[in-house]
Amino acid sequence: MAWRGCVMKWTKTEFLRFSNTTARSTRLNPHNQQRCGFRREVKRLETKKGNATQETKPTPSETSTPGPQPPPKVPWPTLFKPLLFTVGFTGCSFGGAAILQYETRVQNAKDEEESEKLLQGSQDMAYWHDWWNKLSGFQQQLILLLSAADDFWSSLTEGQRTVTGIIAVNAVVLCCWRIPSLQRSMIKYFMSNPASKTQCLPMVLSSFSHYSIVHMTANMYVLWTFSTGIVSLLGKEQFLAVYLSAGVISTMVSYMCKTATGRFHPSLGASGAVMAVVAAVCTKMPEAKLGILFLPMITFTAGHALKALVAIDAAGLILGWRLFDHAAHLGGALFGIWYMAYGHKLIWRKREPLVKLWHDMRSPGAGGKGPAP
Repeated sequence: MAWRGCVMKWTKTEFLRFSNTTARSTRLNPHNQQRCGFRREVKRLETKKGNATQETKPTPSETSTPGPQPPPKVPWPTLFKPLLFTVGFTGCSFGGAAILQYETRVQNAKDEEESEKLLQGSQDMAYWHDWWNKLSGFQQQLILLLSAADDFWSSLTEGQRTVTGIIAVNAVVLCCWRIPSLQRSMIKYFMSNPASKTQCLPMVLSSFSHYSIVHMTANMYVLWTFSTGIVSLLGKEQFLAVYLSAGVISTMVSYMCKTATGRFHPSLGASGAVMAVVAAVCTKMPEAKLGILFLPMITFTAGHALKALVAIDAAGLILGWRLFDHAAHLGGALFGIWYMAYGHKLIWRKREPLVKLWHDMRSPGAGGKGPAP
């Protein structure tokens, strides 16, 4: 039994030695050592680099570059130039309208004289019948098409014919907004902003500028609806002067409100000028019945409509609504009311000296002061 105990003791000792040798050989495997050692070295290098980076990173006090600078302060815009431009442009608009009315009357008188001479010296119907038969089929169709267009143009009222040109200009500007190469120029000249470097010229051009088709359609529809009434009250020349002046004056009011509140955001659209037209018609004909396009069963008087529009824009201006330029709307409406109440007497009825001066300059009996008509 003693030898058996010695054998078991020796076997157990050898088994322990073998186990230790196997574990040691496994730890010393070159492949395992290279893999684990590589990982350890990478970690050590990254740690050293991280420590070096942290050690070499300068403190904010040691850096020479300053910290983040505050945004530059926007200089507060001055409205002296826009105010002078508004006064000058308004005066030139009414002066040009007075001269245009004079020239239109002179041209109409000449056209009547020429039409009378043509009727007196016209040939019989056989001459025109032979002339028509000598034309080709394409020429006859073209003449018939032009005749139909002329009949349609003649069926329009004078106010509708006048605002057709305004609508055409707005449509052209709307197409220009879709041209990528013109975007910078359109933003510079066709959007009004008191904080912009270009302040004066956009006051006029922005009144013919719409970026949205819906916006332009709404404004031009209202202008088309009230065109007959406003032109019948003022005449086309005076209407053009009021429309252009209202666009600039409404933008000036918008400039003043934006500068006072510090909200310098751009604006565009003919809403200010259109509001002046609506206010002028409603002031002169307060009992006229108006309706809504898609709700014809709802009617109201022009006076009540004007009061509601002014109240809405005044509330939007006070409460700071930014859906529309309520300051421009309110400025255009107040200008239309003022012009029909006082401006017509103060401005348009005192145009005779300017017209007489223009007549003396262009008439042949002015002593060589101007060219003959």
